[in-house]
Amino acid sequence: MAKRLLPLLNRVLVDKIVPPSKTSAGILLPEKTTKLNSGKVIAVGPGARNRNGNIIPVTVKEGDIVLLPEYGGTVVKLGDKEYHLFREDDILGTLHD
Repeated sequence: MAKRLLPLLNRVLVDKIVPPSKTSAGILLPEKTTKLNSGKVIAVGPGARNRNGNIIPVTVKEGDIVLLPEYGGTVVKLGDKEYHLFREDDILGTLHD
């Protein structure tokens, strides 16, 4: 049975991107060059409410590649896959080509 997690409020479900440890030519890369805290947004919540009760929508959308903090987030395991749940405020930015 496949489960789908729909985050609440301003939370964002992210699948962390694991960079390759080898180049296509077979050269092993040092750990520091392969460490970039980025991930793909899988699901987003509707947004948080302000003092008046109006919903402030989340600025990232499903499919965005985001820059994540080194620490933080909550690990969520769905099936045999591991995801991370972050508040929108914790996300540092979006990455574009």
